[in-house]
Amino acid sequence: MDSASQAQKRIYKLVEEIASQKFLDERTFLQNLVQQVVDSPEFQIVGGRIWELMPNDKTYRLLFQYGNVNKIPDNYIMNIDEQPILKELHIEKTKLQEETDEILKESGIFIYSATGVGEIVRTKWGRFYEYVLGFNAPEILQSFYDTLSIISTIASSRLHDFRLIQSHEKIREDVARAAEIQRNLLPDHSINFSDFEIYGICVPDSDVGGDFFDYIPSLETEENRLAVVIGDASSKGLTAAIQALFVSGALSMAHKFTPQISSLMYHLNNLVYETFPLERFLTTFYCEISESSNRLVLYANAGHTEPLYYRRESEKFKLLPSTGGILGLVPNQKFNIENIRMKVGDILVLLTDGVLESQNEKDEFFGYDRLKGLIQKYRDYSSKEIAMHILEEVQTFSARSKFNDDRTLIIIKRTGTV
Repeated sequence: MDSASQAQKRIYKLVEEIASQKFLDERTFLQNLVQQVVDSPEFQIVGGRIWELMPNDKTYRLLFQYGNVNKIPDNYIMNIDEQPILKELHIEKTKLQEETDEILKESGIFIYSATGVGEIVRTKWGRFYEYVLGFNAPEILQSFYDTLSIISTIASSRLHDFRLIQSHEKIREDVARAAEIQRNLLPDHSINFSDFEIYGICVPDSDVGGDFFDYIPSLETEENRLAVVIGDASSKGLTAAIQALFVSGALSMAHKFTPQISSLMYHLNNLVYETFPLERFLTTFYCEISESSNRLVLYANAGHTEPLYYRRESEKFKLLPSTGGILGLVPNQKFNIENIRMKVGDILVLLTDGVLESQNEKDEFFGYDRLKGLIQKYRDYSSKEIAMHILEEVQTFSARSKFNDDRTLIIIKRTGTV
């Protein structure tokens, strides 16, 4: 059974695939999004509507409706005072409750959802989203709420992108500057810590990307530790790069003041939730290596691609699954801390989706099995050589593919005589 974070990632990719198509204007985009979400069995939604804010009249006007419900009268007006849920959206973005409007109930809408999309408009009556997407389903499940949150996040982001087109030249200049900043802020590829040999590399698909990694040494004198972090902001372009830089910097700063990993991840999640209202889909794997005699590695996985751990002694592999949800999707998430003990010759591979999901001309994924074969083949090589061989194989494998993504890889190897 899929974990909650895996289900979130699957839904996010489905909605993002719908939203990534080209549209002439934002209204056409929203209509297509609602239609495809309702038609998709994955979401278990039976009807959808688009409401447009009429700020001077303190109402929302029905702009579009679709699904297996009775038709609402065209241009139906919904009074904000009669729907208190609309006054709360600027705080929570998505609200669920039983329908009270008799006209809507007659149309077969009994469980009412409102999801704010686009910019928040300030009026003399309060703050309201310029669009509200209404969806209804037979019953309220946590997965339904997660789906609505993801739809809201992606739809708002794409509307924002439409409006950026008007300043295209300025954006190109900003992207060039951001790319330079991003390159300068990435750490050196190689670092040695105790008897660990570490090599990391990030290959963005475009000028800027949403992948990042970092090495953060501890300043404590009691125990020498090194934090290694890898992350993936699943939005695109400049927004993803800003998120990646922000989270990397926040982790580096928080590491100095928050010794407990669980507390660090809890506060980082809330920081992402509060800082990025449009794009909140960011995964991170954070681990700490110590010089303890058993070479304990503590880690937290916030919905990130599962790292691959190779035990040289038994020649077996282990995946390190999520210990908490995706960063920023919901506030006040808690993260469990797990551990592994790395022996001489053991290898830990941290990576992003861009490596595993690289596709060949047959639309096959590179996948874990090919990665395991390369780890076994090059296990006696240095961490840098292992990383370079993997990236070379991935590049060759996906050379004819039309789809690419950022690729980030970190090889952590405990050296010594086996």
